[in-house]
Amino acid sequence: MRRFDMSTVEKQGTSLKKGRLGVLGIVFFVVAASAPLVGMTGAVPVAMLAGNGAGTPGTYLVVGIILLVFSVGYTAMSHKVTNAGAFFAYVGKGLGVNVGVGSAFVSIVGYVTIQLAIYGFFGAIVAGQLGALGLSLPWYVWALIAWVLVTGLSLLQVDVGARVLGVLMILEILSLLITAIAILANGGPEGWNVGASFAPDAVLSGGITGGAGIAFAFAFASFIGFEATAIYGEESKDPKKTVRRATYWAIGIITVLFAVVSFAMVTGMGANGIFDQVAERSSVDGVPLVDPAAVIFSLAGEYVGPWLPQVMSWLVITSLFAGLLAFQNAAGRYFFAMGRGGVLPAAFARTNKAGAPTAGVILTSILAGIVIIIFAIANLDPILNLFYWMSGITVIAIVLVEVLVSLAVIVYFIKNTGANVWQGKI
Repeated sequence: MRRFDMSTVEKQGTSLKKGRLGVLGIVFFVVAASAPLVGMTGAVPVAMLAGNGAGTPGTYLVVGIILLVFSVGYTAMSHKVTNAGAFFAYVGKGLGVNVGVGSAFVSIVGYVTIQLAIYGFFGAIVAGQLGALGLSLPWYVWALIAWVLVTGLSLLQVDVGARVLGVLMILEILSLLITAIAILANGGPEGWNVGASFAPDAVLSGGITGGAGIAFAFAFASFIGFEATAIYGEESKDPKKTVRRATYWAIGIITVLFAVVSFAMVTGMGANGIFDQVAERSSVDGVPLVDPAAVIFSLAGEYVGPWLPQVMSWLVITSLFAGLLAFQNAAGRYFFAMGRGGVLPAAFARTNKAGAPTAGVILTSILAGIVIIIFAIANLDPILNLFYWMSGITVIAIVLVEVLVSLAVIVYFIKNTGANVWQGKI
């Protein structure tokens, strides 16, 4: 095995195509990975009912601020290290090679499992939507069709993927903003109750070990993928500036979007009756949260018109597809960086003519395809089993690596006395 190296390599065929992405391109990948519409239809209703109720919007705001603080050191490291395997390169610089390599494998587990979770959700949603139109096929057929498309797109130039994600992301964000504006303009049954959503006692309602903790967990999960800004540093037009700006923009957009739209949802249902409203709107046969998407769909239909929920139900599918493509790109680039650093065989360090990391992309797809087939053969449920199981693994993996990165940044800037003291302490 070659000596582990966390620096970039400029050899032909072992470096990613440079200058492909600007700030907007990277932001598209990151916001697409957070899948805003999927978060609003899935995570937010659960955070409200099982978490802190009307305090959910404030929870998203707090998490966004925490991640912005984290990003001070994170983006400062991007000035020192430009590497497609950002997390493990940063951890390696701060905490040593062995810890860096370990974090790399944990990161890959996180990105592959979140893909698998989305494949399960995607297959189930498409099977339901098209089944209602008379085209009945098992969930895994639709998941494998998406698998083929995602693999193909991820082998193309990265800016092609960015354009696809950009269009899909704009459409889903527009649908959410239209809903939020209509609700806030109307005022809902109780009017705007800012304190019920953003006051400290509202955010901490239920306690960190109870409702508030559940809400924070779902909020953090909604931001998974923001760290990918540094992963695309090598392919950006000006890594030192682009990564920093894209990180702040991405976190800012995700924070504002989730906080504002979830506040609009609270306003639309009324803060005082939020638990009953979410339970009622998401219930199927008297069981709450069986259909969490019905919460925002019903609000969109009530405050905008019946046409919007129909549009949103299809945009959920494109949102899921955008997330699949974003995480496929992230996982492929981690394999590439590990191959170039000597952790994996040299074949992983090669790129195709389009500048995409071929071996990493293909291995990511093979792993995902195998698991989809196993779940299909075992007749396991795409939501209750594939989605929830893999989502749990993802949150644990990514949060663990984020903690390691935070420690690595602190150690790195303390060791390097010429570094910015503020960035190191933050």
